[in-house]
Amino acid sequence: LSEFKDALAGHPNLALRFVLPDGLPVPAHAHVTEVARVDKRFVDCGGTRREERHCRLQTWVAEDLDHRLHAGKLLKILDQAASLLGTEDLDVDVEHEVAVISQYPLTGFEIRGDELLLRLGTRHTACLAPELCCPPPEAPQSISFKLPARKP
Repeated sequence: LSEFKDALAGHPNLALRFVLPDGLPVPAHAHVTEVARVDKRFVDCGGTRREERHCRLQTWVAEDLDHRLHAGKLLKILDQAASLLGTEDLDVDVEHEVAVISQYPLTGFEIRGDELLLRLGTRHTACLAPELCCPPPEAPQSISFKLPARKP
């Protein structure tokens, strides 16, 4: 979050543009409708207690085609949320709806023309205790060939 805020502060007049993992941009008139701190406490399939926390930005594409969100405006919103977020040592992800609501981790940003492009990545599920609940990898099986006995 701190690195993201530094990028916003360094380019307050640039319009923001979210770019989905497949390279397609979110419409330029998307709004950031929420800034949230998400705390997740869970037990993995091996019985280990775990915690995750991050800052989530929720986007929404409205019919207001003239709306443009600039870096300085989002920085002000993040500053207003500072007491809620509690720390800047948080990963940032973006909740966006394209057919279904999905969360995408913010993986980077770059300046292109008059826009600050916010690159979104993918998140995958995984077994967190594979040594306890996944079958061990199969050992390679050797194949032996027996040649027919030679007749004298």
